[in-house]
Amino acid sequence: MRRRKRRRKLKIIIGSVSGVILLLAAIYVAMGFYFSSHFFFRTKINGWKVGGMDLSGAEEKVGDGVEDYLLTVFDRDGEKHHVYGADIECSYVPDGSVEQLLKEQEPFQWPVMLFHTREAEVPITMEYHEELISKAVSALDCFRKENITEPESARVELGDDGYYIEPEVPGNHMIYENVLAKVQKAVSAGDTSVELTDEDYMEAEYTSKSKEITQLMDQINSYENAEIDYKIKDYEEKLDKKQIREFLQVDGFSVSLNEEKIESYVQALASKYNTYADVRSFKTSSGDTVEIGGGDYGWIVNKPKEAEQIKADLEAGKPVKREPVYSQRPFVEGKDDIGDTYVEIDYTKQHMWYYENGKLVVESDVVTGNISRNNGSPDGVFKIVYKDSPAVLKGEDYESDVTYFMPFAYNVGIHDASWRNGKFGGEIYKTSGSHGCINAPLEVAQKIFEKIKVGTPVIAFYREPVELSAENAKISNAYSYVDPEKKAEEGKPVT
Repeated sequence: MRRRKRRRKLKIIIGSVSGVILLLAAIYVAMGFYFSSHFFFRTKINGWKVGGMDLSGAEEKVGDGVEDYLLTVFDRDGEKHHVYGADIECSYVPDGSVEQLLKEQEPFQWPVMLFHTREAEVPITMEYHEELISKAVSALDCFRKENITEPESARVELGDDGYYIEPEVPGNHMIYENVLAKVQKAVSAGDTSVELTDEDYMEAEYTSKSKEITQLMDQINSYENAEIDYKIKDYEEKLDKKQIREFLQVDGFSVSLNEEKIESYVQALASKYNTYADVRSFKTSSGDTVEIGGGDYGWIVNKPKEAEQIKADLEAGKPVKREPVYSQRPFVEGKDDIGDTYVEIDYTKQHMWYYENGKLVVESDVVTGNISRNNGSPDGVFKIVYKDSPAVLKGEDYESDVTYFMPFAYNVGIHDASWRNGKFGGEIYKTSGSHGCINAPLEVAQKIFEKIKVGTPVIAFYREPVELSAENAKISNAYSYVDPEKKAEEGKPVT
């Protein structure tokens, strides 16, 4: 009896346990089937709790924030601009990402997932109204005319310290089509922000690195580097960068040389260094100082050729050291271009001296041009033009043979004069002077002829005011030459 009761009790227990197992199994299977179409209880998508929701419910929940959608557009300066979802009537369009999350669940692992949280992110893909999004972009404050700064090209400018490149101004003018395309793409993807880059802005046509700008600057630098250091004894003269800049003409992306300004510079150079016909202070052999100008002696800068040479030097683009281009050079260089080898003729004292390297070689009384017959000898600073021995001197009414002839002022020169019979000096020249030449004793003319070189300076002067109007005085640029016609026009007597 007891045994039967025990067996019955055991059967009840076994039945109960089996029932429980079967129930749990049924629950396990049922829940497994449930989670094949629903998310696990501890699931979050994009921060939204979707546990226990089916696909439709989860997608609806994920799309709940679309009405509050905001796209922030960052420009390249970091400024913010906004596009609001409500303004473009955007709506969430599932792209299958939520469905894929559901498919990836292992539904029969639900017991384990009761104790684990599952979090996932999916894109909020949206659709919008094309016309409205175009209006929203065009309405951004960055597209308002008053807020737009147009880009400016780089350019070459002249400042206090020379030419320089003024960099381009980038401006902030955005390219509408580019911005619209980026906003459309961002909205479609559900992005909350988008960044604009340089490609979304209008660019300056020329930048500081543009070939046109750099080549222009290279050419300017090439010109400026071609400084000219002039070799002029006793002087420092340099055509430097600052002066060269004044020659440059910049037009667009080309630079050229202003020939007129170069010619003006050469004129100033000639005015400064030409000594031709300059009035000079000359210390005489008598110990006093006279002022004498005129004549044809001294430096002459060849202005056309010097201008051409400057242009050639600047075009070459390299610094040079050279003399100016001269059309005439004096006997010696330097500030005192007469030096210490010269002939001095004092017409008033009717005396002549010849010095060589500062030492007196010979001196003598002479007879010069006849003042009373308007044949006064030309005064000024001249040079020995050539030497001739023997020579025949010819005029309108005379012909004279001389042994030594050394012209220095047109047809006027130093020569021997045998017809003077040894009589020189005094006041002979006032009534019985020459046709303009300097008559000297034979031995004096010979000594000078043998030693003097062509180009040697001849300083000839009067100590009293005279008026010379002879042709030789005019042609030789005599210091005391007076134009008879101008004098007559002024109502003054012609002497």
